[in-house]
Amino acid sequence: MTLPVPVTGGRGDQHDGEASRRQLPVDDDDDDTGAFYTLPIIHSTKRGVFSRQIEVELANRSDVAYYAQLNIGTPPQPVYAQLDTGSFELWVNPDCTVLRPADQRFCQAVGVYDPARSSSSSLLSSTASLRYGIGTANISYVRDDVSFAGSPVLSHVRFGMATATTDQFAGILGLGHGKNYTVTYPNMMDELVAQGAIRTKAYSLALGSKTEQQGLLVLGGIDTAKYSGHLAALPVIPAQQAPDRVARFWVNLRSLALTPPSGVTRAPYVAAAGLPVFLDSGATMTLLPRALADAIAADFGAPPSSSPDDPETSHTFYEVDCSMADAPGTLDFSFGRSLTIRVPYAEMVRRTRADPPRCVLGFVPDDDFALLGDTFLRSAYAVFDLESDVVYMAQYRNCGERPMAVRRVQDIHAIVGLCEAPARPSQAVAAPDTAPTEAATFAAWVWSIAFAMVLVHVA
Repeated sequence: MTLPVPVTGGRGDQHDGEASRRQLPVDDDDDDTGAFYTLPIIHSTKRGVFSRQIEVELANRSDVAYYAQLNIGTPPQPVYAQLDTGSFELWVNPDCTVLRPADQRFCQAVGVYDPARSSSSSLLSSTASLRYGIGTANISYVRDDVSFAGSPVLSHVRFGMATATTDQFAGILGLGHGKNYTVTYPNMMDELVAQGAIRTKAYSLALGSKTEQQGLLVLGGIDTAKYSGHLAALPVIPAQQAPDRVARFWVNLRSLALTPPSGVTRAPYVAAAGLPVFLDSGATMTLLPRALADAIAADFGAPPSSSPDDPETSHTFYEVDCSMADAPGTLDFSFGRSLTIRVPYAEMVRRTRADPPRCVLGFVPDDDFALLGDTFLRSAYAVFDLESDVVYMAQYRNCGERPMAVRRVQDIHAIVGLCEAPARPSQAVAAPDTAPTEAATFAAWVWSIAFAMVLVHVA
């Protein structure tokens, strides 16, 4: 698989430079008690929070992807979109009719946006074609009002409405860089700041563990009950130095080591020079260079990679004994002396929905580029600072909910997590997936994994 590179696509329109004139009321008082909206949140037990911080509950769909609800139009039409740190645009309305029956049911449940039912919609003449690791989307652009649950309404937001798609089960909310970086117009993160909904162009992401089945995205804020101590700052590799020359969340992985159930960490697999990787919540799996992936898989007892199990992506899946999911080991991702994210075996071993169950490792070989997908991100708490091009990370913990707004991105490093630091790395055991009444084959499960990587814009 080759890494897609975005190129300029679609014409702009006369509204693209008008975000500042659509700005929501802003109180510049430094006193937080009067400077923010108080927004309702999806968790019923959650107390009120600052107004410049918008929380969106994540829904884990069968351990494959994560989604958030958007309300589009006047009156609002609820639509779910996949959250994707690896892409840059929002689009909705996948073509469900081209999917298999089981996938059609899920696709239809995510909702459909109809501009004809919205009094605030306006159709644009520009179009684009988006290609992902699996699947494509041809879109026509539209403008309409958009909000998340409890957030202020963003007016005249530009996004895509699919005219044709392949292998797409839901629309995608790209959370990467926007105008002047990867697209020619303000994307969702640009609009949130320009219209005064959030103060800083930053967001934090907690996918939650497989057993928790949900997580939290905080736009313009941090949940201090999702980590302990201080967040480590990882500079993003500039686009001109990145492997694909694109402004993504590329960071340098310094070492990768295995701590087996014995507790004795083995020698690191990655050389001292490190490995550029990018953080992609839209990718189910983690992608590693083939030699590296084979070496780690061998220590899990899996045979080396050979012919691809998935001809659609040329990816090989490493099959292991399902008892590995219950073993107290970790795969340790180090980003320097101050940060190591320990991914438990329970998160790195994926139990299929075949009958009988089969298990595969949560990484696959790929020599074109390396990325850390959901199998890694579930064990990390990550803050994406698009203003300073820094990713802040810590080991994921969950000691409740205590979100707070980030008034300045320079303050992020000083914000202390409230969770108690573990005496030793957490090694939670994941519950087995519930087998479906109709047994699915291993090949069908593999085909369904959505590697929603990054896209190409074609005019």
